[in-house]
Amino acid sequence: MSLFHWISGGLLGAGWFSRVVAAALGMPDVADITEPQWDRWPETPSGLPRVGIIVPARNEENTIDGVLRSLVSLDYPNLEVIAVNDRSTDKTGEHMDQFAASPTTKGRLHVVHVKELPQGWLGKTHAMWTASQQATGDWLLFTDADVFFRPDTLRRALAYAESEKADHLVLFPTMQMETPGERMMIAFFQTMFLFGHRPWKVADAKAKDHMGVGAFNLIRRSTYDSIGSYKALRMEVLDDMKLGKVVKEAGFAQRNVFGADLLTLRWAHGAFGIVNNLTKNFFAVMSFQWWRTVAAAVALTFINIMPFVGIWFAAGWSRSGYILAVASIFSIYVGMANRSHVPAYYCVLHPVSSTLFVYTLLRSMFVTLRDGGVTWRGTKYPLDELRKGLV
Repeated sequence: MSLFHWISGGLLGAGWFSRVVAAALGMPDVADITEPQWDRWPETPSGLPRVGIIVPARNEENTIDGVLRSLVSLDYPNLEVIAVNDRSTDKTGEHMDQFAASPTTKGRLHVVHVKELPQGWLGKTHAMWTASQQATGDWLLFTDADVFFRPDTLRRALAYAESEKADHLVLFPTMQMETPGERMMIAFFQTMFLFGHRPWKVADAKAKDHMGVGAFNLIRRSTYDSIGSYKALRMEVLDDMKLGKVVKEAGFAQRNVFGADLLTLRWAHGAFGIVNNLTKNFFAVMSFQWWRTVAAAVALTFINIMPFVGIWFAAGWSRSGYILAVASIFSIYVGMANRSHVPAYYCVLHPVSSTLFVYTLLRSMFVTLRDGGVTWRGTKYPLDELRKGLV
């Protein structure tokens, strides 16, 4: 047993510590566009580029007014907002039309109503593709119907994108969290995101690391057309991340940035609200393959729970690897605390959130296989079609 702890503790300690070192060296390279140098207008030979902001919404009557108000209040003058009512069964469409008719929109808002979903499309990807066909901008910004913008968000983002000659820019949103369960789950999600996606490597053309966030995917129109538009992603549940993947693989310049309160949203209500939200996604992350899902569940358990268990069951110096792993995990929580507003002491709940994420992963697989597909916003998408549409 002692040999087991030496090996497993050594692997865990080395793995977590190496990622901490890489993050400590790399994360300072990820820009924060709230800094004073980005409080300016984008500089281009042709003046201020036009931006088309696309907001798909289905049954979002409780938030859509506030979201649209934040978009039409952006201090960037050359923009259009295209809101897509994607077959809503509540009053989302009515709210959009009433808001568009208000003089406060300054003529910036156009509403598109989708009444039928064509075969071979997800509702969200079809809504975004439909709106992109009508957009006239040099840039397209895809966002969600629960995301709120500060007035200077777009101006700062464009100033950075044009300065860096980026083709695709991702702005990380600030999560609004009101319960301990939300803080616990989001802290774990961000830890795993850091561990698996390496944001500091996204700008490296030689690295495979890519990024996409549904809250803020800003892409040049020419780049969007070159990668095949959202037609190339029409059956992708993970459309935001896969957009980033196809952009990076096509050789375009990709960047991701921080922005404090420039962009805010509340992802879910409570820990199990996050579980429910991710049940739709997690089996898709595993490409709808059961063996990958089971392997990932085992790996997540070993990587995230074993360090805490090993400290208690190992003896003497054989627990040193586990101690290093836990210390490394804690240092990640410390590093995230300033940006995520989750106190570092939530690290003690890391085994609990890990267990819930493993449960979510297995639940996603079970529900998808049981139902023969994914049900998303009231529409069921067959598993065979989802597998065929994977990018």
